[in-house]
Amino acid sequence: MFNFKSKKKRELAMDSSINGVEMVAVANPKSIVSEQFKTIRTNIQFSNADVTIKSILVTSSMATEGKSTVAANMAATFAAQGLRTLLVDADMRRPTINATFSIDNPRGLTNFLTDRSFDINQAIYETSAANLLVMPSGPVPPNPAELLNSKRMDSLIKALSESFDMVVYDAPPVLSVTDSQILAAKVDGTVIVVRQNMAEKEAVRSTVLALRHVNANIIGSVMNDITFDGSGYYKYGYYGYEYYGKSNKKSKNS
Repeated sequence: MFNFKSKKKRELAMDSSINGVEMVAVANPKSIVSEQFKTIRTNIQFSNADVTIKSILVTSSMATEGKSTVAANMAATFAAQGLRTLLVDADMRRPTINATFSIDNPRGLTNFLTDRSFDINQAIYETSAANLLVMPSGPVPPNPAELLNSKRMDSLIKALSESFDMVVYDAPPVLSVTDSQILAAKVDGTVIVVRQNMAEKEAVRSTVLALRHVNANIIGSVMNDITFDGSGYYKYGYYGYEYYGKSNKKSKNS
């Protein structure tokens, strides 16, 4: 059983692969930010009445936009609803699950994809949050894209969707490498994280085009790191959420 680290508030630009991400949905489930994750969860669950979404890819255009934080907290929110949820670190180049959940020298996704005799159960770890399990990325491989594009990865995605109520994949930024495009074509839905005052419009457009090129099912986006006033009001949108207020206080990274 692994416990979450207590962390001081930090900027997303810090190296989350070393420090991990802040699990606000677990540490403070009644906070304003946690409520926004619940709204995102609801939007995803009702995004398509005809299709049950059981696997979600979370990505962004570029690095440091908060996609790992969103993926981890989104997974925790699904788990809090009573759904048996697995968070998979599919960012083999810059993994974060090890640090977030204090897992030392973990075996993970890479081990399964490179060793046919490897038991996938050895790569799945319990956490201190009920119903939430995690799969680290494992050792950094020289060929992440090739591994993710393999038939073995296809079979794993299918098996995990059958074994869990929800599977959330934390994937690399779309414009950095091809990994997310490969995975987006295999999962039920994709969520794009866009960080305020950092993401460029053209980069976001290029990300959407790249994902559409592989026929990814883009179910929405999350606007991250919004300024807000605690006494303000909120506007919830299908493609994420925004805070409205008068002050320039920063919300916790979400």
